[in-house]
Amino acid sequence: MQNSSDPRRPNKIVRAKPVDLSQSVFEDPLPDYMNVLGMVFSMCGLMLRLKWSAWAALFCSCVSFANTRSSDDAKQIVSSFMLSVSAVVMSYLQNPQPIYPPWASLL
Repeated sequence: MQNSSDPRRPNKIVRAKPVDLSQSVFEDPLPDYMNVLGMVFSMCGLMLRLKWSAWAALFCSCVSFANTRSSDDAKQIVSSFMLSVSAVVMSYLQNPQPIYPPWASLL
């Protein structure tokens, strides 16, 4: 009852390879989401003259810039950042009054 052949299949053996972390499958979607959200807030700030929206766009652009990798496209990040800065500048050039919170009229 002794089997002289080896039951293992040598052509099916695959050696383990170390994972290269620079080409990781996991991509963090936060910078992309913040970039799109910053552009939406920038457009709302420019078109609707909403100061809070322009400031939210600047915040989203800063978060997107802070969380991007160095391999990402720099032109898109810079254009989003400049769009949000221009939204803040244009909203204050059109109306230089400061933002008053809604509860300030109650006091």
